Amino acid sequence: MRRVAVVEDNPDNRLLVRAILEEKYNLCEYASGREAIAKAPRDLPELILLDISLPEMDGTEVLERLRAFRALEKVPVVALTAHAMVGDRERFLAAGFDDYIPKPILDPTHLVGVIESLLAGAG
Repeated sequence: MRRVAVVEDNPDNRLLVRAILEEKYNLCEYASGREAIAKAPRDLPELILLDISLPEMDGTEVLERLRAFRALEKVPVVALTAHAMVGDRERFLAAGFDDYIPKPILDPTHLVGVIESLLAGAG
């Protein structure tokens, strides 16, 4: 099973993502950016779903720190965020995210489709 990390401080959002993905992927869940930075280099996820509004440091800073690890520099990272205003998608893609999914997740098949597409491209 492919390994997907979820970086999300809201337990309800983690529960929803887990319910959608747990039968298809081996999930690593991190409740903060600091936890992701500490554990993801060891866990070696093949894709990371990263919330933008995290305590202590935002998702963009977490992305930058994760990409600094050689083992994670090419791992696809998807912004999973309630930031869904005009221009937000473009802003997050320009910041280095590989894709963008707005919250709340209204279409689980879209989430799975984005993951599958990125994993297929990552080899």
